Amino acid sequence: MKIFIGKVISTKQAKTATVSVDRVKIHPIYKKRFTRSTKYQVHDDFGVKIGDRVKFTDSSPYSK
Repeated sequence: MKIFIGKVISTKQAKTATVSVDRVKIHPIYKKRFTRSTKYQVHDDFGVKIGDRVKFTDSSPYSK
């Protein structure tokens, strides 16, 4: 089970928050570090606000 830590960027949907997770990659030849970000839709029961840092895990989808 993988644990992600990210920043809330949107709370417009009901009981759902959009979280941006940044990760640092290193170029295989030039060894330069750069960031990549991925957006996840996260189930929200606690009422988080934009800018909050949240921790969440992967799971099977809540609906089919």
